[in-house]
Amino acid sequence: MKQLTVLSGKGGTGKTTVTGSFAVLAENPVLADCDVDAPDLHMLLHPTIIKTYEFKGSKLAVIDKAKCTECGLCREKCRYGGITARFEVDPLSCEGCGVCAIVCPVEAASLVERISGHAYVSRTEYGFMVHAMLRPGEANSGKLVTLVRQKAEELAETLSGSLIIIDGPPGIGCPAIASVTGTDAGLVVTEPTMSGIHDLKRALQLLKQFNVQPFVCVNMYDINQYNTEMIVDFCEENGIEVAGMIPFNRIVTEAMVNGKPVVEYALKSDVAKEIQNVWRKLLSALKLGSD
Repeated sequence: MKQLTVLSGKGGTGKTTVTGSFAVLAENPVLADCDVDAPDLHMLLHPTIIKTYEFKGSKLAVIDKAKCTECGLCREKCRYGGITARFEVDPLSCEGCGVCAIVCPVEAASLVERISGHAYVSRTEYGFMVHAMLRPGEANSGKLVTLVRQKAEELAETLSGSLIIIDGPPGIGCPAIASVTGTDAGLVVTEPTMSGIHDLKRALQLLKQFNVQPFVCVNMYDINQYNTEMIVDFCEENGIEVAGMIPFNRIVTEAMVNGKPVVEYALKSDVAKEIQNVWRKLLSALKLGSD
């Protein structure tokens, strides 16, 4: 079983557009949307949820009013203003640090796990999909990504699947690290802008750190030929394969508005043809044959 992660380094480069098209081109893949803070792959693939898992990634303080003497130590020591004047916990301010439980002389304060989000196993037209949604303001998105990948791997093993396609989150933080660890290849989708080039380099450093084979795809390469040449030169100097260069085409936006992957919506477009070329190169690199 092979695992491919599609990264972006930054948001808005077209990562999910490419991933959604890969889902169409692949043969019964298991899909994993690891952008748990702001998932959007479901907008293209329209999954039907068949199983839901609660994710308890953080803790919340609770105060037993029967025990509380209202001595004020918890309010004094809480740095987040999580204890109200009535000695009740404000769930929006509480960070679950546990200092109230430590300082309470009568053990009236304690920590309990709270539901921070949900993970889902779903069925799509193109294969099974595992995705998740972290509640706004919650932490530990890296742990939720790990849960998504764990469920995707279990599903792939059950189905004897040969490929997991992971739609990674933007950036290089904990969620991105959890998305690439232990994968076979990483495709960084970038754009020919200065911020795109900067974050491309950071994403490639992340892949190198975890010994993941890197590939680069330049989306909308023709909006700035000079910057595209900078990207190609950088990749050549560092021995990184540029798997493809996708042209700018308004058909991509049209496909998204209609809620469809572009290779399904406009198969004969120049964008769809280039995405197919990228896909064939990745299949060859992963030694999965051709579609």
